[in-house]
Amino acid sequence: MTRPLLISDCDEVLLHMMRHFGAWLASDHDIDFVPQPEDFSQAMRYRHDGSVVEKERIWPLLDQFFETEMHRQTLVPHAIEALGRIGEVADIVILTNLGDQFHPHRVAQLETHGIRHEVVCNQGGKGPAVARIIAERQASPVVFVDDIAGHHSSVAKHVPDVWRLHMIAEPDIARLFPPAPDAHIRIDDWNEASYWILDRFGGR
Repeated sequence: MTRPLLISDCDEVLLHMMRHFGAWLASDHDIDFVPQPEDFSQAMRYRHDGSVVEKERIWPLLDQFFETEMHRQTLVPHAIEALGRIGEVADIVILTNLGDQFHPHRVAQLETHGIRHEVVCNQGGKGPAVARIIAERQASPVVFVDDIAGHHSSVAKHVPDVWRLHMIAEPDIARLFPPAPDAHIRIDDWNEASYWILDRFGGR
């Protein structure tokens, strides 16, 4: 008998990332970080003159953060309790858009916060990865949680029967972004989200 399945993102869903990334950019690189809904490439500006950080430098800075600064990341409120409730009735997979080289570091990082579930790394849209995970486990029903609207569109395209919950757990970022059009619902708090997820799984 198959079990229900929660497939959850990590950054800005289970762990805060952007606030710590911004603090690191300011302290170590003299760069201000102000998220921009329209264009992430405009979010980083040099403090000395306000000019935009070169596009070719953005991804290396993100990689450097994940290489050396993952210890800065803090747990999203109520995430542990919510995963505990959900884990009583469903399997849980963490699907994170990081290169495979970061897999052991993400696993260890999550374990330090008490999150011990399968971790899958991915690049690009998450729809194909979600489809693979579901096929491997023959899981049903399935709920997908992510902060990026484009991933909800990808999942809707590749596995439309999956329930899709849009969550941005960082308040300063959540207020900048509207609900993902291809998600079924937007909930930014794990207390509320956990009960919506459990309802999709057939009850609390």
